[in-house]
Amino acid sequence: MISEVAAVLLPVFSIAALGYLWRRSGAAFDLDFVTRLIMNVAGPCLVFENLARLVLPLNEFFAMVGAALAILVVTALVSFALLKLLRLPIRSYLPSLTVGNVGNLGLPLCLFAFGEQGLALGVALYVTNSVGQFTLVPLLQARTSFVRTLLTTPVLYAAVGGMAARLANVDLPAWLDDTLRLLGGTMIPLMLLALGHTVGGLRAKNLKLAFGLGSARLLIAFGVAVGVSTVLGIHGVAQGVLVLQGSMPAAVFSYLFAARYERDAQDVAGIVLVSTLLAALALPFMVSYSLWLAR
Repeated sequence: MISEVAAVLLPVFSIAALGYLWRRSGAAFDLDFVTRLIMNVAGPCLVFENLARLVLPLNEFFAMVGAALAILVVTALVSFALLKLLRLPIRSYLPSLTVGNVGNLGLPLCLFAFGEQGLALGVALYVTNSVGQFTLVPLLQARTSFVRTLLTTPVLYAAVGGMAARLANVDLPAWLDDTLRLLGGTMIPLMLLALGHTVGGLRAKNLKLAFGLGSARLLIAFGVAVGVSTVLGIHGVAQGVLVLQGSMPAAVFSYLFAARYERDAQDVAGIVLVSTLLAALALPFMVSYSLWLAR
């Protein structure tokens, strides 16, 4: 089991550490360009290509989408109640407690832990969280148009197009399939580099708040993921992926959105930083547990 866990974690930590060291060295790294590349090119290509050649039965894939939605809703409700109890601004902190880092950290872990099947299942959660994050968070923090935000989310078009190709049994031309695979393949290393680089620049000014809400993010997320998978009767690799993805630390994009819309960005940065560092310590146990669930 130790060798299995190491095989999952070492590639993830190594690439993220490279991004961190890059940041600390002061070398040029255009995070805005990398983020746009991930969101507008690499991410949509990975989603389209994985859905177009989906090897999973469709009922399993849509079950994961439904479970991802349930986790998102229940986590949001629990987090909302906690923030109300603590009398903290809902608009500022709810996204960081609700949305996990299922892309930058979750997808690589699913791939290395469960192979192509795990990646396909992980994509279901990634698409669900991305659509929710890039539509509901701007709506919550900036009060932008829901329809406009939805129509400008590239991963949504990729998901619809990829699923349409899968349902119609369309065989993509070899050159197009290879192009999409190559572009989509850049997403995971780019995400890990961006994660390490971003974490290297985050600071927690209010340590008490950051530690409290960062810990709460991990505890709530893990509890909800285990609970939802149990209630819905999800077992095997699907349950392992669901619990692993559902237990991720606060998404880096929570900080980026908070900074963009001026919603207590420094405090949100602390939540992202602390939850990521605590998750790094807990990941050996989380990966072991997820692998055990999948057996």
